[in-house]
Amino acid sequence: MIWKLKEENETAFDAELLNDSSLSLHPKILTLLIQRGIKNKDEIKKFISPNYEKDINNPFLFKEMEKAMDRLKVAKEKNEKVVVFGDYDADGITSALILKIALEEVGFEVRVHIPNKESEGYGLNDNAIRKIAKDGFTLVITTDCGIANKDEVAGADKIGIDVIITDHHHIPPEIPLAVAIINPKVTDCGYPQDNLAGVGVAFKFAQAIFETFIPEKKEKIKWLLDLVAIGTVADMVPLIGENRTLVKFGLIVLSKTKRVGLQEMFKVGRILIDENNFPDAQKISFQIAPRINAASRMTHAQRAFDLLAEDSRVLARDLALDLEDQNSRRQKETTQIVSEADKIAKNFFKDKNFIFIANKNFPVGTLGLVAGKLAEKLKRPVAILKKEATESKGSFRSIPRINIIETIEKCSELLVKYGGHAQAAGITIKNENLEKFYEKMKLIIDSELDGQDLSPEIGIDLELFAADINNELVEDLKKMEPFGQGNVKPVFLMKNLIIQELKWVGNGEKHLKLFLHPSEGGPKIFEAIGFNLSNRFKTLKIGDEINLLFNLEQDEWNGSKKIQMKIVDIKEDNL
Repeated sequence: MIWKLKEENETAFDAELLNDSSLSLHPKILTLLIQRGIKNKDEIKKFISPNYEKDINNPFLFKEMEKAMDRLKVAKEKNEKVVVFGDYDADGITSALILKIALEEVGFEVRVHIPNKESEGYGLNDNAIRKIAKDGFTLVITTDCGIANKDEVAGADKIGIDVIITDHHHIPPEIPLAVAIINPKVTDCGYPQDNLAGVGVAFKFAQAIFETFIPEKKEKIKWLLDLVAIGTVADMVPLIGENRTLVKFGLIVLSKTKRVGLQEMFKVGRILIDENNFPDAQKISFQIAPRINAASRMTHAQRAFDLLAEDSRVLARDLALDLEDQNSRRQKETTQIVSEADKIAKNFFKDKNFIFIANKNFPVGTLGLVAGKLAEKLKRPVAILKKEATESKGSFRSIPRINIIETIEKCSELLVKYGGHAQAAGITIKNENLEKFYEKMKLIIDSELDGQDLSPEIGIDLELFAADINNELVEDLKKMEPFGQGNVKPVFLMKNLIIQELKWVGNGEKHLKLFLHPSEGGPKIFEAIGFNLSNRFKTLKIGDEINLLFNLEQDEWNGSKKIQMKIVDIKEDNL
């Protein structure tokens, strides 16, 4: 593992900035902020203390938002029924619920359609549209999908259904002829931030609904921010700009959520979230989102949607128990498929830059997870597909050096359907084109990665010394939260630490606990914990001198607080 220390850029500091009492931040925090492109007093204040009223953009900056609202006005006058057509992941499910709540607040009759991952696949499909028309619906609003559905939107128009698209995915060469398209990635859309999640776009649409139809109730929209936080973090968009504000306030709402379904999920899953146990983005990423996503992976995403929308505590409890069971089964299944795919990758793609596996035995539901785990492990773009009789469907996960959706687009003539982001995408392809597609993708990826060192690398934000680490630093680190994509948790380096005490702890002694002191002496003793390290660092012993990479955290237990290093990596050799 290569350790790479970022430049501190301390010379970029303005002396006034360092001495500005109104900022009142540890100097190392200021260094981190400057590294992240936040370089003046106003930017720092906005980052540390987002303001909901000032930092949330006007939804009508989207040029086509007025068009969308005009169509909704017609629908209201004619008592039209509306379908919200969503996606089956946490971003799509939270998006769909936000639109349903907003539309019902105005008085619309709303049906939510979440497609079946296995039988329908991602996005609009002709069978669903025909069923929607048959049931008397005349307006479809997509959320977290639709921008790649040119043909399906045209088909809907032919049978009398208008479509409004709200989406955030990559813009294909040809876009649908919809009533309105609300997507921040559309060129000249008018919106100043292009990295909203699908749920962020849905929230902007809901804002516009409230302002257009029920401005006297627009304060109620803040209670939707728990859903916005979940979907935004789950979809791994950058937590900067407006996203940061949405998630920061969304976590506050999540800590006091009124949603019975979420409350029951927390109880059943033993997720400690309430007003006294404030959530962070990590709890969404590793505890909430996987449970929501488990539904589509194992059965149908409708189960997760129903849980989030449920008002009855009894029914919510049953749904939460079911989801917990599905998540447990999903974990076991994923572990098994990752193991099988890893063996195939090692046997057939050992020296390849692109791993491409199509297997008839792989379940569609876990393909994205498997691709993600392999891409993280092998540091290569990975595609995992389920091969069926005539077509294959699959998921791609990439590495930062390869924009996978742009790469796929260069091979789009071989595909039935595709869509996604820079780092994650999905395709449907006829089996007869599998080999051609792989060869073309491989050539493009080989060309882009030619001569690059793909060895695993850990970026180090700052080197710290014993004197730097105190309660002020840890408290000020909290002001940088929420951490996530675009604002990752800082990784620190401390050199020449002596192991004073070493323990293997936890069930099965999987976790490493160290007590360390600086080699130059002094009274400071640092406590470090490394989770699931039982297969590494077994040769460490008391008295060894190490270099440590770590995150800094505040550990709370029985009302007392202490500073703790969370181990990222250890090296015993000289750096």
